[in-house]
Amino acid sequence: MLLTLLLWQTSTTTPAIELTGRFQNPRITESSGVAVSRTHRGTLWTHNDSGDGPYLFATDLRGADRGAICVSGARAVDWESIALGPCPLGGRQGACLYVGDTGDNLERRKNATIYSVPEPDPPTSPADTQRVTAAALALNFRYPDGSQDVEAMYVSPRDTAVYLVSKGRGGKIRLYRAGRDAWQSPQPVKVQLVQTLPIVPKARAGRRVTDAAIRPDGGLVAVRTYNEIYFFTPGPGGRLTPSGKPCALDRLGRVGEGIAFLDEGTVVLTNEGNPLGPGTIHTVRCPR
Repeated sequence: MLLTLLLWQTSTTTPAIELTGRFQNPRITESSGVAVSRTHRGTLWTHNDSGDGPYLFATDLRGADRGAICVSGARAVDWESIALGPCPLGGRQGACLYVGDTGDNLERRKNATIYSVPEPDPPTSPADTQRVTAAALALNFRYPDGSQDVEAMYVSPRDTAVYLVSKGRGGKIRLYRAGRDAWQSPQPVKVQLVQTLPIVPKARAGRRVTDAAIRPDGGLVAVRTYNEIYFFTPGPGGRLTPSGKPCALDRLGRVGEGIAFLDEGTVVLTNEGNPLGPGTIHTVRCPR
């Protein structure tokens, strides 16, 4: 089994990669996640890693500065991911943005938090920075097997469950699930361990999970590491089955963070800035 996994991971495909832009907003220094709006065509949402306040930034594939908006009622300890999906509670129309305050490099946090807020209208210009979202819902939770560093999250359009993928610091990459009913608990809930994913973490090779995304139809999940994208087909209970070969990203040469589906066959990636320049935005089409 281990040999099969190693062969699968080393037998990668070469994608079509296009640099589409660089972040023009100087406040976006560490884009840690990205979501593609389905309501506001051409809009991307992103946020910084730890060290910033609870702000969402609007941009596009070129990295244009479209302003910022504050998430009402949220704290930003270590925001690591953002996703778009159905709102967790009834009565809220349209889509919601989910933000994962789940980063834990030292794996010491007792609880982590996911925020959900109805997707707002995007700001209109770089000067549009004073807006505030509707009050965010907060899901406080813990893992069944101890503290985890998690940078990857997606929301299933089929059952509104939130799925979290651990980074792999502890030697295994695991998938967790928080069902829709978890949002109604006033106390921290324990998320469900769904499975250990068939990805063998390897720090020197950049094989640590930095984000994940689900296709809008719910039929395909992409899990990103620093240098690869792994594709999976969701099944009963949210379990993931490998779909095709991993897609190599080593040509990017950046600290890879966010991933989201742009369309059925294309993903958009965001990467952190460095002393040589601001963070970048790429589109990637992997052979399927």
